[in-house]
Amino acid sequence: MNRPSTGLHIPTSLRIFAWLSFIAETTIIATGGAVRLTGSGLGCPTWPTCTPGSLVPTEELSYHSLIEFGNRLMTGVVGIIALVVVLLVWRLRRERRDLWVLSLVVIGGIVAQAIVGGITVWTGLNPFIVGFHYVSSLVLVCITAAFLARLDAAPGPRELAVPRWYAILTHVTTLVMAVSIAFGVLTTGAGPHSGDSEAGRNGFEAEILEHIHAWPGYLLLGLTVVLVVAAGIRRLPTLRWTLVLLAAELVQVGVGLYQARNGLPVLAVGIHMVLAALTAAALTLVVLHLKRPVAQGATEPSRAEAVSAA
Repeated sequence: MNRPSTGLHIPTSLRIFAWLSFIAETTIIATGGAVRLTGSGLGCPTWPTCTPGSLVPTEELSYHSLIEFGNRLMTGVVGIIALVVVLLVWRLRRERRDLWVLSLVVIGGIVAQAIVGGITVWTGLNPFIVGFHYVSSLVLVCITAAFLARLDAAPGPRELAVPRWYAILTHVTTLVMAVSIAFGVLTTGAGPHSGDSEAGRNGFEAEILEHIHAWPGYLLLGLTVVLVVAAGIRRLPTLRWTLVLLAAELVQVGVGLYQARNGLPVLAVGIHMVLAALTAAALTLVVLHLKRPVAQGATEPSRAEAVSAA
């Protein structure tokens, strides 16, 4: 695929580390899920050290400690990669302020995530804090995906590249996805995978929440089909990513049905968690393709005509 010219050379090293950042943010959701699904949430009972007297697991601790400590090490890996991205963007910060801001948001989010992780341990895996920890990780996946998309986007003002009704429908779809994820987090917080045998649950009825979580999920799928069909008929720039979004949702629905009907097997739940983040990232890219760079010398009437003709 030919990349559009941005008028500024993007170093190959920045592209590589931007991809590594996205992959690492996705991977840490998987390792965090492994901590929870194996009951290793308190494998390291203190924070920032693993035990009161040791930064790393001691011989007296179990394999749960190794799993939890491994997830903590992933935070360091994610942070180092994000710092390298910031350093690589430094020289481009004036010409590509968008990339500069996104890189700072990612590294700031990682620091905040580490603190939230500590609070999670200190509160004995409070299910609401654990849920917030997951959602914030998912948001970082979306931001790193946006960074990748913006690498080859021309900087400067942007204008709507789709009909206004289509843009509104896309934002409604985003809201529905947010509701679906929120109820998914609440469902997990009420279910059996608490992260530790001593950890509490949120007090809701898991079976009822499973059904409530499914409703916005099916609505999300229906809205996505509308977005795909409209993009295909009108040849909108969102077509490619709406198709990716639809494919991710279909797989996600299949995994969700499987896990619900088979007693929530840990592998399926873990895949479901990672797929939710990737699905949200795909929708992020759909939103980013709602606009295009403003053509130099374009007049307001011509811009309006371009939108209406889309």
